[in-house]
Amino acid sequence: MDTSTIDFPAIDAIRANRERLGDRVETTPVRLLKDPALDAVVGGNTRVWLKEELFQRTGSFKPRGALSVMLDLDADALARGVTGVSAGNHAISLAYSAQTLGTSAKVVMPKNANPFRIQVCRELGAEVELVDNVHQAFARVKEIEAREGRVFVHPYEGPKTALGTASVGLEFMDQIAQAGDALDAVIVATGGGGLSAGVACAVKQMRPQTAVYVVEPEGADTMARSFAAGSPQAIDAVRTIADSLGAPRCEPYSFALNRRFVDAVVLVDDDQIRQAMRLLFRVAKLVVEPAGAAALAALMFPLRATLEGRTVGLIVCGANTDPQTYCAQLQS
Repeated sequence: MDTSTIDFPAIDAIRANRERLGDRVETTPVRLLKDPALDAVVGGNTRVWLKEELFQRTGSFKPRGALSVMLDLDADALARGVTGVSAGNHAISLAYSAQTLGTSAKVVMPKNANPFRIQVCRELGAEVELVDNVHQAFARVKEIEAREGRVFVHPYEGPKTALGTASVGLEFMDQIAQAGDALDAVIVATGGGGLSAGVACAVKQMRPQTAVYVVEPEGADTMARSFAAGSPQAIDAVRTIADSLGAPRCEPYSFALNRRFVDAVVLVDDDQIRQAMRLLFRVAKLVVEPAGAAALAALMFPLRATLEGRTVGLIVCGANTDPQTYCAQLQS
C-alpha cells in the first residue's frame, strides 16, 4: 500500500483545530518522572516525560477526535444525533460530546465492556445497546445509522479524527519545548490507530528526528499485523486486558498515516502491562486502565535497550476503570 501520497493535517491545521476545540477539551499536563524504582527498570540515564491525557475530559483522549468530527455537523445532522461503537472510552466521549453540543448519542458496546464505563455513558445521557462482541457492534451501528439517520462517528478512522488526536502530539511537543527540553522518542499505544496516527503526524512534522513508537497488546495486534502485511488487517477476537486497545481491524486512512509517520510497532503482553500499571501507581501516583500503562510497558520491556539513556515521552492515554477491576488486574 503506497502511503507517500496520503493527505495529512499540517501543523497549522492541527493548531487551528485545537483552538476550535477550545475549553471543550483540556490541555493536559506533562511531567518529568523521577524515581529510583523507575530508574531500575528503564535505566538511570533515561529521562521519562509523561503526557497525562488521563486527565482529559471523560478520562481519555477520545473527545479530541469525536468533537473534531461533530463540530462540522450541520443543524439537521445534529438534530438526528450520533452513533458509535466502543468498548468504553469512545462511547463515553460520544456521550460527552453529544451533551456538549446539544444532541443525542446512541452507542453500541460489547456485553463484556466494563460496567463502570457503561454506567458513565448512561449518566452522560447516551442510550446504550449491548451486543455479544465488537464485530456485532459494528454491524449494529450500521443498522442504527441506516434506520435512524444518526451520524456514525468512527472510534478511530478518518481525517477529522486524526486532526483531533494530533492535538495530543502538538501539545506534547509544545510543552516539552517550553520546558527547555526535546524528546528523542515518543511512545503511544494504539487500538485501531487513530491516536497514534494523529500523534505521529504532529510529532514528525514538528521534530522529524524524534522517533515514534506504537505499542499494542499481543492479544489485539491489528497494527503490527498490518505493518507486516503492508495493508490493513483484522483479528478474529480481542484477547487482552487492555480492552480499549481491542480494535477488530485496521482501517485504510489511519493505517496509512501510521505507516507514513511511525518508526516501529512493538508488542507487550498482559503481564507486562500489569507491571507497568503497578509502577505508574508507585512512582507517578496514577491509577490507569491497562491501555494507559501500555506505553510505559513498551519502554520497560521491548524498547528498553533501544531507548536507554534517551529522553522519552510517554502518552498516558486513559484511566476509565473502577476500583474493583483495577485491583483485580494488579493482583492477577
